[in-house]
Amino acid sequence: MWQRLVRGGIGTLLVVALLVAAVAVVVAVLTRTAPSPPAAERCAVTVDGSTWVMSPDQAQNAALLSATAVRRGLPARAVTIAIATALQESKLVNIDYGDRDSVGLFQQRPSQDWGTVEQILDPVYATNAFYDELVEVAGYEQLPITEAAQAVQRSGFPDAYAQHEGRARAWASALTGFSPGTLTCALHEPTAAGTADAFTARVERDYGTLPVTVSAGDDGSTTLVVDAGSLAHGDADQVSRCAWAFAQWSVAVAAEQQVTQVATDAETWTRSAGTWVPSSRELPAGEVRVTLAGG
Repeated sequence: MWQRLVRGGIGTLLVVALLVAAVAVVVAVLTRTAPSPPAAERCAVTVDGSTWVMSPDQAQNAALLSATAVRRGLPARAVTIAIATALQESKLVNIDYGDRDSVGLFQQRPSQDWGTVEQILDPVYATNAFYDELVEVAGYEQLPITEAAQAVQRSGFPDAYAQHEGRARAWASALTGFSPGTLTCALHEPTAAGTADAFTARVERDYGTLPVTVSAGDDGSTTLVVDAGSLAHGDADQVSRCAWAFAQWSVAVAAEQQVTQVATDAETWTRSAGTWVPSSRELPAGEVRVTLAGG
């Protein structure tokens, strides 16, 4: 009887072992055949060997801060201060909550005369309100980032802005054209067709009216040729920098605007590659070509 029990136990163990092995095989097959989850979308600026990452939403907000400064004739230093401030206050996301009655990119408070909740939640209004105060700070361009930001924000944590200086400086340099070809975005495939109306509306919101011509591709895509050199206001030395500022702005808003390709100078960023690569031909000075996904 004991021998029968032993043989029965061994048989049961063999059955269990076979089942476990079968399950392991099935799991291995499914793992190999199942599609890998898509990589997280991200945008980044690489300057002097350091890479500073943002989400696509943060990137398009940073693009607004930069374009607004360019539109107002403010220096890149102002953009650095604005980005560092918004990173600290809201993580550079237009949130509708905060400490007490604080809301928006800069966590401005209606009770502190920054405007109504509705106004502050308009990122264009909030950005201009921030710059309105910043330009009143004497010598802000020479002040440490944290001192300039604190002069505007009057925060309870005045030293906190300093931790964002590296990222803010790199992104400001890219978005104002001082660091060409350094801002890239790795994005999923477009979720819809891009439209010239939506893109030009975003341009006008951030920069104002720029000369744009629109053409349709055989594949249903749309290409906009933008005279970004017009942002230089006749200064020939700044034409290339303004073109790179607009080109990298276009990459920063690519997720929102369904952009698939941006070209300027002799470089092209494509959504499929996610990086800047040499172009087959050099574009005229100041010209930026932006291609939107087709339907």
